[in-house]
Amino acid sequence: MDEEEIEKAVMTYLKKKGFKQTELAFQEEQQRQHPKTALHSTNSHVDPEIACQILSFSSELENNPAQYHEGYGKLRSWAYSSLDLYKHELLRVLYPVFVHCFMDLIAKGHIQEARTLFNSFREDHEMMHGRDLQKLEGVLSPSHLEEMEFAHSLRQSKFNIKICQYSYDLLLQYLHKTQSVVMLGLINEHINFQVSPGQPTSISDDAEVVTLMGSGQDAVNLINQKEIHWGLLEDSLEERLEKAGALVPDSAKVDGEAREGEVEENKKRPYEGGKQGASLKKSKKDKVATATGKASRVETSTVSVAPRVKPELTLPSIPAEVEHSILEDLRNRVQLSSAALPSISFYTFINTHNGLNCASISQDGSLVAGGFSDASLKVWDMAKLGQQTGYATSQIVEDSYPSDSLLGANSGRKSYTLFQGHSGPVYSATFSPFGDYILSSSSDSTIRLWSTNLNTNLVCYKGHNYPVWDVQFSPVGHYFASSSHDRTARIWSMDRMQPLRIMAGHLSDVDCLQWHANCNYIATGSSDKTVRLWDVQSGECVRIFIGHRSMILSLAMSPDGRYMASGDEDGTVMMWELASGRCISPLVGHTSCVWTLAFSCEGSLLASGSADCTVKLWDVTASTKLLKTEDNKTGSINRLRSLKTLPTKSTPVYSLQFSRRNLLFAAGVLSKNT
Repeated sequence: MDEEEIEKAVMTYLKKKGFKQTELAFQEEQQRQHPKTALHSTNSHVDPEIACQILSFSSELENNPAQYHEGYGKLRSWAYSSLDLYKHELLRVLYPVFVHCFMDLIAKGHIQEARTLFNSFREDHEMMHGRDLQKLEGVLSPSHLEEMEFAHSLRQSKFNIKICQYSYDLLLQYLHKTQSVVMLGLINEHINFQVSPGQPTSISDDAEVVTLMGSGQDAVNLINQKEIHWGLLEDSLEERLEKAGALVPDSAKVDGEAREGEVEENKKRPYEGGKQGASLKKSKKDKVATATGKASRVETSTVSVAPRVKPELTLPSIPAEVEHSILEDLRNRVQLSSAALPSISFYTFINTHNGLNCASISQDGSLVAGGFSDASLKVWDMAKLGQQTGYATSQIVEDSYPSDSLLGANSGRKSYTLFQGHSGPVYSATFSPFGDYILSSSSDSTIRLWSTNLNTNLVCYKGHNYPVWDVQFSPVGHYFASSSHDRTARIWSMDRMQPLRIMAGHLSDVDCLQWHANCNYIATGSSDKTVRLWDVQSGECVRIFIGHRSMILSLAMSPDGRYMASGDEDGTVMMWELASGRCISPLVGHTSCVWTLAFSCEGSLLASGSADCTVKLWDVTASTKLLKTEDNKTGSINRLRSLKTLPTKSTPVYSLQFSRRNLLFAAGVLSKNT
C-alpha cells in the first residue's frame, strides 16, 4: 500500500469521526508538500501495518458496540466523582453524549445494545429530559431515526453548552488521558462549547447553559439579525392623553408630598433638639418616599419613551363612547411599582367536576368566560352574579347540580349565559378589547365568534386541520390569531371567512400566541421548545428564541413592546429582548406549569400564574435598568426580583389580566387534588 492510499484512509477516517480541525491541519500539511515529493519521497517510508490499522480502526468501532456503553459509563463515573466546584458543569455533557450514543447504536443496527444503554442510564436524565426520553424510547430501528422528527432533528443538531475554562480543560484532559476515541468523536461532532473565563459559579444558574442548536443555526442567526420595529403605534390614546397633559402619574403627587414633608421637617429640626433621633428617622423615611416617587416616575415613562411606528394593518375605528371610556380609565390608572403592588381580584370556579379547560376575563373584569370539555362556553356577568348570590364576585358556580350549588334561593334562572355550537372540548376563549365579542377555539378545529350583547354565535371560522389550542384578539380588536396542533398559526379578520396569513415553521404544536402591542407582530410558543416572532404583513419569521427546556405554555408582551415573557411546562419564565433576540433574565420560582403571564399597564411589573396554585409578582423595571447600565459585563446572570408570592388555597391559576386601571384579575378552578 503506497502513501497516497494511506493519506486517503486517514482523511476518510477524520471526516467520518468529525475531527474537522485535525482534518484541516492534515490538508494544510499536504498542501505544503509537492505532490510528487509526497508520493515518491524515499525519506517517508510508511509501514504497511500502520495503514492496515488505520483502515480497520473505523470498522472495529462499528463492530464493537460495547465501546459505547463502556465509554459512556466511564465518562459518567468521572463526571460524578469530580470536585463539587466543577461537577455541575461537567454533568451537562452527559445528556448529549447519552442520546447520541443511543442513536448511533440504533443507526448501526445494534438495537439490543442500544436498549441496554438506554435503560441503564435513563434515570440520570429523567427529571430534566423526561419528555424527550419518552419520545426516544419509541426509536426501535434505523428507519425510525429518519421518520421521527425529534430524533432526526437531534442528529442534525448540535448541543450548545456553557462551561468555564477550567471545566473545559478538565474534560479534554480526561478524554485524551483515557484515549476515549468514541466519546471524543461524539463530543466533537455534536457539542458546541461556549467557554467562559472565571469560576463556574458565575454561570451555574443560567437557564441557557444547555440549548439545542439546529443544523440551520446560521439561518437562525440570520433571522435574528432582521430589523424589527418594537415601538408603539402612532397617535395612540395614551399618546394623545399625554400630549394633552391629562395623564399625570400618581408618583408625581407622591414626590411632591415627600418634598413638602422634608421641607417642613427641616424647619422644625432646629427647635426639636430633644427629638433628634425621631427627626432623623423621619427624615430617612421622607428620603425613601422621595426616591420611591422618582423611581415610579421613571417607570411610568417607559411607555411614553418607546419609539412610534406606523401600523401595517388597517386598523378599525374606535366608537366615540368606547374611546371616552378608555380615556377615563387611563386618567384614573394607578401607577404600580415595586413599592406599590396591585390590588388583585381572583375569580374561582367551583363545582366544575374537572371540566374546565380555560378561563378568560374581559378588560374591565365585568365578564368571565369558561371553556369546558363538554363543548360548551359559559359567560358570567359579575354584576348580575353579585346581585343574585350576595357573595363577592369571586366565586363562580358551575351549577350542573342545582341542589349543590351556592346560588341563593331567589335565583331561579342560571347565573351564566350558555353558548353552544362546538362539537369538541373548548380549549381557549378571549374577549375583544371592548368586551362586545368573544372568540372560542376547540378540538373540532374551528373558531367561533360570539356576541356578548346578542348572546348568539355570529361566525364559524374553518381553516385549521387539527385542534386549535389558542386564539387571541389583537389589542385593537377586529383581527385575531389562532394556533393549532397542525403546527401553524393563522391571522384572521372578523369580516373574512378565510385566514389572512398562515405562519408555518414550528416543528411541533403551536400551543400559545400573543400579539405585539403595535399589532405588527405575533409571538408563538410551541412544543418544540422555541418561541417565534412573526411579521404580520409578510408572514415571515423575524425572531427565533431558543432557551426553554420544555413546551411553551404562555406568552406576554410588555406595554412598550420591547420585551416578551414566556412560561413553560417546567415552571420557568424567561424574559426576552425582542430587538436582540436574547434572554435577559430567567425567572425561577414556580414549581409547576406556568399557564398565564401578564404585564402591568406601565410595564413595571410582571405577574405569572401557575399550576402550583400561586400568583407571583416580579420587578421588571429594576432588572431592565440593571441590564441597560451594566449590560451584564460581569457575566453573572441577571434575574428579575420576585416581589411577592400570593398563594391560593387550592386553585391552579388559569388566567391573569390587568385592567386599564391596573387592577389585576385572576381566574382559576378549585381543585381538591392539589
